[in-house]
Amino acid sequence: MGGCDNNGNLHEEKFSAPMPWIGMYVAAASFACLIAMAADVILGLRCHKLWFPSKFFSINATTLTLLGVAIKLSVDLNTPMPSSHDQLAKLSSSVFICTAMSNSMPSLGAMENEEMFMNVIALGILVITLIVNICIQLATGAIFVFWKEHATIMFTMLVLLLMLIFSALTVPTTKSYLEKKYNKKYQLALKECANQISEAGKLREVLTKHWVLAHTSSPQFVMGRSVICTASGAFCLLSTMILAEAMIRTYVMTSSFRFCSGESDYKLTTTLILFTQAVAVGVGTIAPAFRWFMAINFKCPKRGNISLKMEFETEKYWIQGLLGLKKQPLSFRIQNRHCRKLAHEARSMFLDICITMQKGIVLSSKAIRFISILFVSRIFLCCEIFQQCKIKMFERNTGPQSEQSRKPDFSSYVLFLEGEKALVEYMMRSNCDATGYWLQKGRKEEPKYLLKLLQRSTFSQRFKGVAEFDSDQVPSLDSEEPPNCWALPVVTLTSIALALSSINTCSIEKLVDGVNQGLMYINAIENHLDHKSDLANTRKAANIVWLRVDLYHTWLDVDLKKLSLGKSPREVLKELAETAKSIFEESKRKRRVKSGCVMDTSPSKWSVKELAANSMHRISQTLLLSQTCDDRLFEALVVMISDIVGACLTNTQNVMAMKCFNSKIEEREETVRHAVHVVGKTERILEIVNKGIPPDLDTHQMGCIDEWRLSHKRKMIPAAFSSYPSDSECDGLPLLVQVISP
Repeated sequence: MGGCDNNGNLHEEKFSAPMPWIGMYVAAASFACLIAMAADVILGLRCHKLWFPSKFFSINATTLTLLGVAIKLSVDLNTPMPSSHDQLAKLSSSVFICTAMSNSMPSLGAMENEEMFMNVIALGILVITLIVNICIQLATGAIFVFWKEHATIMFTMLVLLLMLIFSALTVPTTKSYLEKKYNKKYQLALKECANQISEAGKLREVLTKHWVLAHTSSPQFVMGRSVICTASGAFCLLSTMILAEAMIRTYVMTSSFRFCSGESDYKLTTTLILFTQAVAVGVGTIAPAFRWFMAINFKCPKRGNISLKMEFETEKYWIQGLLGLKKQPLSFRIQNRHCRKLAHEARSMFLDICITMQKGIVLSSKAIRFISILFVSRIFLCCEIFQQCKIKMFERNTGPQSEQSRKPDFSSYVLFLEGEKALVEYMMRSNCDATGYWLQKGRKEEPKYLLKLLQRSTFSQRFKGVAEFDSDQVPSLDSEEPPNCWALPVVTLTSIALALSSINTCSIEKLVDGVNQGLMYINAIENHLDHKSDLANTRKAANIVWLRVDLYHTWLDVDLKKLSLGKSPREVLKELAETAKSIFEESKRKRRVKSGCVMDTSPSKWSVKELAANSMHRISQTLLLSQTCDDRLFEALVVMISDIVGACLTNTQNVMAMKCFNSKIEEREETVRHAVHVVGKTERILEIVNKGIPPDLDTHQMGCIDEWRLSHKRKMIPAAFSSYPSDSECDGLPLLVQVISP
């Protein structure tokens, strides 16, 4: 039974039967890494980040687990691997780990300190295990070809691991240094941009300043442009060429190696593993190679005019963390003074060795970069001469550029470390235009239904519908009134519009689409402005009610279409008001029973049903008091919805600016990119809504709907609903709707 016959003899072939399945598992893990590295390459190209940040393939628990599976063949000590595919697969697994380390090095900058050091330790254990296993196989003959290639790859692997470890030691120091510089530049930008945030023409300039600050201080970009990361790209290229050389010699120069006959227990899966890992190595080399090229590009702006003294100087930030650690006392207390002294001296000696190694790695990396610059700078010189000739020919045909058409100078906002002054010129040549790319991308994704909805607003009347949807003459369903948010009145008014049976289906669909797009921006604005979460329940009620209104055209389980069958708009409003009152009283009764007669009477703590019902009751009663022309009620509702959405969206630019200012250093670049994208999408919308900002409201008051209502009440002249023009007459004109107000 199982692995034995009836005589108790072992069936050895039974134990090798799972090996092809294990091979498939190894190929799948390698393919997953390939997809992640390819995703980073595609993302870098799409976002014009040719230093390729590590977003999908980074050093974390998932990646380390996949790598542990992917290198199975290299750590397999006793499975026969006789053929060329088998031996090449062992080599490809070793090269694969080199590519993975070099590819994911920038991801160190995106981690918290504790997480980073734990991941680096785990990777170190994996790499040391791999090196030890390869050495055992070379000694025992399990690897009987490519011994020179394996020796070189092991050396490369060890160097890359040391580079990664000592790069991790500098991350906390560089983050702290750049954070201090960012805060100083932020204060400068804040003063310069204080009067420009609300000006559409100046908004791009403001965002570009913050983009330059965020991008140049991004920990991943700092790591990606560092000299060690540049050198790791060179070692990654070396390991890739070694694998390519071994494959060419194996398949083209067949007499170069002598392989054994027979078949591996992994069978044909070794070929699949070799192919997958070879492709993964090729794709994974793209990012390190580009980082190497880009780092050389900004390091030699004068094309070969390099100071050797400055080039081979170790900047302070590389060893500052180790020096600070050396000065600190031991974190634990040893009772014996001599033992305590011995431990302190041993730690100091170990840190001195680390400092020496760090300096050696930095200087070696600089030597690699220097040699690279000597060769590549000539290519850059030719490119610059060609570029200057193109500019001169263009100016000869079109005339010299005017001062207005030239790019503004943002060089003072470039954050750089010691020895990186050349980054300023490089940034002025390239990455400042990233805002233009994201603005253009945003313009292509403009919310067209929301734009059409806002064109119905009374922006010339300061969005007077904000004050008209709710009258003080209508009392609350309880002794106190809950706080108002922007979303709930929009949802309630849209629900009433859907309940009107005489309305064209096409108009309803356009309204729902516009409100749907508007609520996305309203929710984002309220999430940012509601710091104390005073409106959390009200916003929750709006989101829950809108979900059913949008999907099923029901408001709190009330079918809005059936409600309006055979009824006039006035009758629909009366029934909605009565239904809302009943729902409120029932929900309040249940809450009282559930809480045992001890209730929190604060309106902000009301349930979703109570908040939604109170809003529906007040708005329906307000419309009943004011409405004099039933067949124009829908137009009045659309104008009020448009006004509320438009008034809320006047906060967009301030919210975007605040998000850029307040984000963490690891998230700052992504936050600014998102802000630029949003501004691109809402550019035409902002042109409309900015015309309706009341001059008597400051930035903080604009974020509160109740402040808008107070502003209008101070100016409003009481009047009844005026008669409404027809749809054709309304085209291009704001609809004026007035509500009786005390």
